[in-house]
Amino acid sequence: MAQKASKKTAAKKSSKKATAAKASSKTDDFRAKTADELSSQLSSLQKEQFNLRFQRANGQVDNTGRIRVLRRDIARIQTVLTEQRRAVQAKG
Repeated sequence: MAQKASKKTAAKKSSKKATAAKASSKTDDFRAKTADELSSQLSSLQKEQFNLRFQRANGQVDNTGRIRVLRRDIARIQTVLTEQRRAVQAKG
């Protein structure tokens, strides 16, 4: 029984690592973009989030997981933009 529990725990840990790896690669992709590109992408994601909120309120949303993904991507972009602003301020 102890072996079954340890296998499940190991499986959970490996899936968390894979998720973290995906997040870091997205963040790396965002860091490679300019501030203008990030701002335009942020704007489009916020519009999509707005539309999904209305769909959810009306009970029409098909993919509820997309809302969570959007929130996290918006947060990642905002974080990268803040990092870029601070780097410019530190230099100048």
